[in-house]
Amino acid sequence: MGQIGPWQIIIVLVLVVLLFGRGKISELMGDVAKGIKSFRSGLSDEDQQNASQADPKTINAQTTETAAKDKTTAN
Repeated sequence: MGQIGPWQIIIVLVLVVLLFGRGKISELMGDVAKGIKSFRSGLSDEDQQNASQADPKTINAQTTETAAKDKTTAN
């Protein structure tokens, strides 16, 4: 009684097509595909940005040496 069979699925699909029409369903699927493509491109853009940016926690050794020399000459 609680299982869904293939005939029930076919009946539901026929009702959906009758209610919304083939044009509306294909338009909706096209919008879903565009959304998925946009999401994937956003993820790949984010990965490329993360790979190209330097780690903000690293300190350039040359900068610290220059700063140390500036402090000693100021004193």
